[in-house]
Amino acid sequence: MITMNQYKSALMGLIVADALGVPVEFNSRDSLRQNPVTSMRAYGTHQQPVGTWSDDSSMTLATLDSLKQGYNLDDMMDRFAAWKNENEYSPHGDLFDIGLGTWKAIDRWVEDRDVKTCGGDSAQNNGNGSLMHMLPVCLYGYEWEKSGELSETEVISRIHEVSGLTHNHLRSKIACGLYYFCVKAILDGKGILSERLYIGMNRGFAFYERSGECVHELCYYDRLRNLTSFAELGEDEIRSSGYVVDTLEAVIWCLLNTDSYRECVLKAVNLGEDTDTVGAIAGGLAGLWYGDEAIPKEWLDVIVRREWIEEMLR
Repeated sequence: MITMNQYKSALMGLIVADALGVPVEFNSRDSLRQNPVTSMRAYGTHQQPVGTWSDDSSMTLATLDSLKQGYNLDDMMDRFAAWKNENEYSPHGDLFDIGLGTWKAIDRWVEDRDVKTCGGDSAQNNGNGSLMHMLPVCLYGYEWEKSGELSETEVISRIHEVSGLTHNHLRSKIACGLYYFCVKAILDGKGILSERLYIGMNRGFAFYERSGECVHELCYYDRLRNLTSFAELGEDEIRSSGYVVDTLEAVIWCLLNTDSYRECVLKAVNLGEDTDTVGAIAGGLAGLWYGDEAIPKEWLDVIVRREWIEEMLR
């Protein structure tokens, strides 16, 4: 089962990396090559104080808070709506960053209260908005599976349901599922990080290949089939946009090409564009692997509402 330290290191790893990326969100890779992020910054893109986290962490914390009460999709959407419309789960009591797909999904929920139809299901609705807050579901999913409460297939079904709340296209659901297999391999596997990611990704592809409806969408992730060759790609061959496929690729590439939490999240943020989300998703896995002692204390010390976050984790 997962230890308290693993929960804390994964979720704080996500939040810290999110805060690293907030000041430079939408900055180009070229501009960050000239002025790379090396530590926490203040202001920048969103004019927020140092240590401010974004929608990635807000939705992750809302997801976690809901799961603590049990698996209830209506409750989860209510908490997302409370964040968007009432500024719950926010660092400073206001909303400064939200994806369009998530915005529309929450508005549809408030109007219709149907968890099956609130998430957009078009191919254009494959941003990274569900992947960015999937970590608590993956951690709980691992516990459900290890305890025998749910089968692997049932856990993936729940991961797809949670993705569908905001991003209901199969491509986004598969990204979240592949992410779960990586989380499970880090917790369960053997060997160094790259070997565990290799195992997790292989098992994820094998799972989805058993489903005829998934085969076509799975081809969008073909570059992740062979992580040995994927790791050798140059930085210019890695995209860091808000497209869910780009995001998952960037996260895995950063993990494969670094040897510490600090190095991983800085590499992720300095890819540019969707810096907070790529950083957050990479930071969650890096925190889970390297442990909370690996997260720089000077970064943790400036995280906004840190005591409240840690109390929620307890």
